Amino acid sequence: MTLELDRITIARDGAPLVSLSARIEPGQVLTLMGPSGCGKSTLLAAIIGALPPVFALSGRILLEGRDVTALPIEHRRIGILFQEATLFPHLSVAGNLAFAQPRRTPDRGARIDEALAEAGLEGFGPRDPATLSGGQRARVALMRTLLAEPRALLLDEPFSGLDTDRRARIRDFVFQRARERGLPVLLVTHDAEDARAAGGHVLGVDGLETDL
Repeated sequence: MTLELDRITIARDGAPLVSLSARIEPGQVLTLMGPSGCGKSTLLAAIIGALPPVFALSGRILLEGRDVTALPIEHRRIGILFQEATLFPHLSVAGNLAFAQPRRTPDRGARIDEALAEAGLEGFGPRDPATLSGGQRARVALMRTLLAEPRALLLDEPFSGLDTDRRARIRDFVFQRARERGLPVLLVTHDAEDARAAGGHVLGVDGLETDL
């Protein structure tokens, strides 16, 4: 799968906020950096189909050459992870993972067990999400996203709430899973180390390459 942003411009009240073109290949991580309020998260909202109506979008969002710009959010199959690994508090860990899969999915329970094993969380299915550490919540949130079989992955500063050691481990875990699945990844971060770990290809919201 390839994610392409073709001459994307996002404006508010006629003033351009974001203007860029980019192509992200399968397994590639492209980093978007810039100061707070410059439009990074707004761009991610546009890509998943959740851009607030106060913004105007022009250009095309393509997945493997298919224009998805006008598709509703549920038909794009683009996964996103946020700074806070939000899990449904009324569901167990297994319940959170089950939420990503249609009820008629074959071997639904086996897929949940496999996801927990891959995340190093065997036996955590019955656990209350409130009992998990930050790193454990991050892994569950990622596996829930991957179980929905996305065609691209967006990362909105998902590592920023973790301490340095845990940040590196979770970051490597996320990047490795995305690369194994051939997902194009767009990472929003303020951290240069995140960008270096992602491969060092960095853009600003103006579409220009940024030095680390």
